[in-house]
Amino acid sequence: MSTNGNGTPVYKRIQNVIRKRIDSSELLPGDPVASERELARMHKVSLMTARHALAGLEREGVVERRRGAGTFVAAPKIHFNKLMSYTEHMSSRGLSPRSRVLVAKIVEHDAEVAARLALPATSPLVKIERLRETGDEPFALETCYLPAKEFASLAKAPLGRTSLFATLKQDYGVELAYADEEVDATTAETNIAELLGVPRGASVLRIRQVIYSTKGKATIYVVGFYRSERHTLFIRRFR
Repeated sequence: MSTNGNGTPVYKRIQNVIRKRIDSSELLPGDPVASERELARMHKVSLMTARHALAGLEREGVVERRRGAGTFVAAPKIHFNKLMSYTEHMSSRGLSPRSRVLVAKIVEHDAEVAARLALPATSPLVKIERLRETGDEPFALETCYLPAKEFASLAKAPLGRTSLFATLKQDYGVELAYADEEVDATTAETNIAELLGVPRGASVLRIRQVIYSTKGKATIYVVGFYRSERHTLFIRRFR
């Protein structure tokens, strides 16, 4: 495999040039990337090396190829590899997070959710449903449930502008530690499809979480629907 003067494979050097242009916002999501032939000419390499460079970036989700149209900068994906708030996730990717609160109220008689939070079946719950956006584009629809006995005032909190995780820490002294999650693929029902801007019946990622505090108490139950083309779940397994 050909390398440059410092031992870096040439295809990686090409990839690094493209990444730097993306990181510096010289190339934005949706912008075209030079073709294999153009890259081969610019970097004085074989067509196969240029093709290898683009294929690697495509596997990583940095670029996407559209048949008959070319190669373009892919929209950044959100990688779920750490328990973070939506605000933290977005900020870590250099994106501007926004939330639109659709529902914020006290609900009762939701036995399934109460059971997830280890509460009696008739326990009142705070329900907060938010549409997560960046720019003008919807990313996710998330519904959070918390015990109303402890967190009733959250129904009036400005959670369209602030992080729920940060609010729990600052206003209630509750720090979150870990989550048990169930992940599956499902199809978007009409209301979910409309909110997420996807066709009805489109595949979406569903994540159900029970989030625990540092004291080991089940604090939040979350049901989230995520646009599958914009999210990746990262899992590390040990043997």
